[in-house]
Amino acid sequence: MDQTSTFHKSVLVQEVVTALAPQPGKTYVDVTFGGGGHTKAILDAEPTCSVIALDWDQKAIEQNAPPLEARYGKRFKVLWGNFAHLYKLLKKEGITQVDGILADFGTSQFQIHERAGFSFQTDSPLDMRMSPAHQHTTAADILNKASEQEIAHILYVYGEEPLSRKIARAIVEQRKKQHFQTTGQLVDLITSLIPVRIFKAKRGIHPATKTFQALRIAVNDELKNIEIFLKAALGFLAPGGRLVCISFHSLEDRLVKQFFRDHGDALEIITPKPIVACPEEVAQNPSARSAKLRAARKTH
Repeated sequence: MDQTSTFHKSVLVQEVVTALAPQPGKTYVDVTFGGGGHTKAILDAEPTCSVIALDWDQKAIEQNAPPLEARYGKRFKVLWGNFAHLYKLLKKEGITQVDGILADFGTSQFQIHERAGFSFQTDSPLDMRMSPAHQHTTAADILNKASEQEIAHILYVYGEEPLSRKIARAIVEQRKKQHFQTTGQLVDLITSLIPVRIFKAKRGIHPATKTFQALRIAVNDELKNIEIFLKAALGFLAPGGRLVCISFHSLEDRLVKQFFRDHGDALEIITPKPIVACPEEVAQNPSARSAKLRAARKTH
């Protein structure tokens, strides 16, 4: 069975191809390979271009790369590693310049289904590490060891959770009785503070959504990784090369938007406003509803 279609529908696929504008014989990098949907679309859009794909989830590579390797041969190569290590990974391959770079900062459905702790809809160990081989601290470690102030800070800054202090206080009280081990424990605690039906009526989302987002960002150091990636990406782009980024919440989008603005001497913004999914795509793929695509072209 095709794991790409089973677990993950890549968002804004045609919009990515348009923004990246793959050219004959050129080389592109997809730093968030995931289910391989974007990589496949790029390779299909221009039959003579090649794609180097990165992912730090080894399981995603093992399950999703072989069909593409068989289909595209030497035009496709996959590397195991975090996009924050783009400089080191490409240098190791002897690559000094590429013609376009794509980053989709969203958590794939593959990871949500296969990795422990990502989803509040299924009970699993509170892990949330995208790559256990690269990381040591789990979400459970944070909940069980961090101070109330530190937890509140994580929830407020990374989750933009207005009830961060209330939730942090309850977490610290709860762990005195029993340490957090599963997602179910955390969800039960949050829904005891904020009933789901009331919360959904006010915000339209599950009350645990922002807390899970915040913990995932903290565990995987996502915002710092994005900052490091953006700087490295600019250095690898050839003149005329394009940088395309898909964000799923305001923190990520703000980093990309500000980076493009701060490097106006080297980047021409080609999306004055972020591109979002059309209603038809959102209906078919609800995870696309919060996706925002920004793109820029390197001028020199």
